[in-house]
Amino acid sequence: MTQLATPPETRPVDDLEPDAPVSAPLWGRGILRKNGAALVVLAVLAVLVIMPMILVLVAAIATEVPRPGNGGLGALTLDNLKVLTSPDAVKGLVNSLILGLGATAIALVIGATLAFICARTDAPWRRFIFFIGMAPVFVPALVGALAWSLLASPSAGFVNIMLADMGLDMTINIYSIPGLIFVLGLFYAPYVFMLVHSSLSMMNADLEEASTVHGASLKTMFRTVTLPLAMPALLGSGILVFALSMENFPVAAVLGNPAGIETLPTYIFRLMGAAPAQANAAAGIAILLTLGLVFVTMGQQWIVNRRKFTTMTGKGARPRQVPLRGWRWPATIFALVYFLLAIALPMGALFLAATQDSPYLYSMSQMFQGGMSFDNIVKVASAADFQKALVNSVVVAVVAAFAGTTISFSASYIRYRTKSRLGALLEQIATAPLAIPSIVLGMGILWTWLSLPIPIYGTLIILAVACVAVALPQGYRSISSSMLQLHSDLEDSAVMLGARRSRAIVNVTVPLMRVGIVSTFLLLLMLAMRELSASLFLFTSDTRILSILVFDNFENGQTAVAASISVLFVLVIAVLAVLAQLAGNREKKQLAEASDSGTNSL
Repeated sequence: MTQLATPPETRPVDDLEPDAPVSAPLWGRGILRKNGAALVVLAVLAVLVIMPMILVLVAAIATEVPRPGNGGLGALTLDNLKVLTSPDAVKGLVNSLILGLGATAIALVIGATLAFICARTDAPWRRFIFFIGMAPVFVPALVGALAWSLLASPSAGFVNIMLADMGLDMTINIYSIPGLIFVLGLFYAPYVFMLVHSSLSMMNADLEEASTVHGASLKTMFRTVTLPLAMPALLGSGILVFALSMENFPVAAVLGNPAGIETLPTYIFRLMGAAPAQANAAAGIAILLTLGLVFVTMGQQWIVNRRKFTTMTGKGARPRQVPLRGWRWPATIFALVYFLLAIALPMGALFLAATQDSPYLYSMSQMFQGGMSFDNIVKVASAADFQKALVNSVVVAVVAAFAGTTISFSASYIRYRTKSRLGALLEQIATAPLAIPSIVLGMGILWTWLSLPIPIYGTLIILAVACVAVALPQGYRSISSSMLQLHSDLEDSAVMLGARRSRAIVNVTVPLMRVGIVSTFLLLLMLAMRELSASLFLFTSDTRILSILVFDNFENGQTAVAASISVLFVLVIAVLAVLAQLAGNREKKQLAEASDSGTNSL
């Protein structure tokens, strides 16, 4: 009879030590030995998130900011905070609040309606409607704002030229508060769509059926059952859109500056770009903006946590499909109109601006008189500046995606696979950038790496660091959702059979999570390609990326060049999106085949 091998002695797991089961106790041999890996991840997150925010806070009450050759932060003073009561700061705060509230209202209406049509109705073309709801995510806010400036500029916008050709005496002015609200709501609606669509798709149909059995009409059922069950998704997405709109810099800069509309992010940028730079005052404004977003985020959590919103049970039940009858095609037309406003018209405007021989267009008939040419796009694509910016963007995005995925996996593993007392703290720090405006985090990262004795300022590495810090919450949540779906028994079994813990992670956990890991990598890759706000203070002439190149050309009045770069920029992101979809489908197929193979062998 074959003698079974004696399982190895169990040891703690907090340092991801090899032979220990997850359930082993952690404390008792010294914090460094038992929490070594957690402390390393904590140190990385401290440099990414905590230290930048501390330096912004200190700069707000100091006379100096960190810079090469500067002996310190000078003396402490509250004079910097006087900027908070200045007319420009008050006006910026009011404008930011108005934009946040207005954009949230529009995004909720569009996103929630599209989600309901796609997930719960019998409207035609629902698969295409799902694509419509997601598509604007892949258009950077900067590109969308530039496109609408071309469409609805009061002096030379394509829409206004078309209205003039038709003899209509009316002008659409996108350089206005309503214009900014419209564009922000248009391009942030997909965030509402994704969250609400997920909620409606997983909703327990028994509750709605019970309402119908007791005599409730379709309208009453929706108002008393469906809507309350979807409330967490509506609240969460609404707060997210409000925060993103409040901190948005590109749309406010492109569409607000021509009309003198200043928000807190553009005010921070103006203070940092002044001669001399008013960095301490900018830090004071940054603290105001950050505190506002922190309180909003905490309020959302308080509202959601007050009630129980369980909508899915172990019993499988497909949500009830709502018959629209005569409203079936109007619902689909609503989705098509959104697609026209968010994708078709903006991309068409960029293409027209990029293919015009002359930057001046007086009538739409010029487009059919030999006035269109691809020379601008070819010239831009072959220019050294564009090629260098493209290479820089790809390098930054790949490095940021790899580093962000690694950090997210490490933090999530410590949080959900060990009993480390630092796990909850790591989670809080990893998700903290949700409440920190990107432009503020960029300021803090600038001062952090000017203070540290590591010379990465002026290199692509610091841009990758900024992208990791900004996108860390999305990466952490994506990895964590995959990790929570995978039980630890398989990894523990490998350890009990003699594998070291690190080998079990590499050979068991990572392969089983490869779909989630690949998805997270590609998500962070696209987010890094789109990033602008956090990079504003970190780039040099040699480290410009595509988003910076678009912004610089627009600021310098090179609209045709900016449009040509934007067209190529969107094409690059579209290729990444297609690759992400293909990679995701491939990984799911391989996982399904492996699962079927394992079942057949049993």
